[in-house]
Amino acid sequence: MVNGKIVCLGGGIGSVNLIKGLKNHFSDISVVVSMADDGGSSGRLRRLYNVPPPGDLVSCMSALIKSNNTNLVKLLTYRFKGDRYGKDKELGGQKVGNLILTAMLDITGNFEKAIELFKKTFNVIGNFLPATTKVVSISAKTIEGKIIHREETIDTGKYRGKRILERVFLNPIDAKVNPKFIKSIREAEIIIAGPGDLYTTILPVLIVNGVNVALRKSKAQKIFVVNVANKPFETRGYDVNDYILAVKRHLGVFPFDKIIVNNNYKPKIPPKLKYKYVDINGFKKNSNPIKFITSDLVDEDFPLYHNSQKLAKTIIENI
Repeated sequence: MVNGKIVCLGGGIGSVNLIKGLKNHFSDISVVVSMADDGGSSGRLRRLYNVPPPGDLVSCMSALIKSNNTNLVKLLTYRFKGDRYGKDKELGGQKVGNLILTAMLDITGNFEKAIELFKKTFNVIGNFLPATTKVVSISAKTIEGKIIHREETIDTGKYRGKRILERVFLNPIDAKVNPKFIKSIREAEIIIAGPGDLYTTILPVLIVNGVNVALRKSKAQKIFVVNVANKPFETRGYDVNDYILAVKRHLGVFPFDKIIVNNNYKPKIPPKLKYKYVDINGFKKNSNPIKFITSDLVDEDFPLYHNSQKLAKTIIENI
C-alpha cells in the first residue's frame, strides 16, 4: 500500500476505472466531481427533485466499496430497463444507486450528510467531494462562436453547425468552490485529472473559482491522464497536444507536470461508435517540459477506455 493522499479530479467512467485500480494501492483517495451533470437519469432526478446530480458520485462510491462485494456493486449500478433520457417521472432508465442517494438526501436534508450516510451504509472507503457548494450548469462555445447550453446537449452534439468545442463555462460563472475541495488540493501529495470527457467532466472541475490558483500553488505531483479515445462532439480529431492547449485556454497554464498517454492502438474500436484513438504524435513535436509517459493502457475488451490495473501500475511506476 502506497502512503500519501491522492486526489482524483473528474467523475464518470474515466474516474471509476482510475480508482478501481488505485484502491488496492492507496489508502487515502479523494474524488472530486462536477455538479454540472444535467443529462440522462441524473438530469431527470435533478429536475424532478431539485437535487444535485447523483450519478458520478454514486458510480465512484460504488467503485470503492471496501468489501469488493460484486453483488452490491451490481445492485447500486443496476439500471432499470428503459430510456435513461426518458421522461423525468418514469422509473425506466434510472440507476438504483442514484435513487438511494436521492432518498438519503431527502432523509438527511443535506447533500454532504447524504454522501456520508451512503458511505456508511455500503462500507465505502475514500472521500467524495462535489466541486461546488451548489448545483451548476455549463455552456460551451463552438469554434463558430455559437453558445450551446446544458451538459446533455453539449455531450450528445444535439445542435446545428460545426460541433467542435472551443471553451466551456460554468453557470453561474462565479459559482463558489467547495472549501473541502481546495483543502484536499492543499493536502494532496498526488493530484490526478482525468481520464474523462474533457469539456463536460474534467474542465467543469478545473475551472471552478479558486481551483486554478490552488493547483499552481500545490507542491503535489500533478498528473493529467489523456483519454484513450476521442469522443465525438467533444474532442474529435484531438491529439495529445490539443488536450494540453484546451486546458491552457481555460486556465492560462497547464498546471500538470506529468502526462500519461496510451500507446496501444491494436484493439479495434467498432466504427459505429465513431470514437478514434488519441494520436500521441502532436506532443512529441512539441518542446515541452512536461514529463511524457506512454504505455499500453487500453482495456482490450472495451477499447474506448483505460484498463484499471494497467493505469494504476503506470501511475505507481512514475511517482
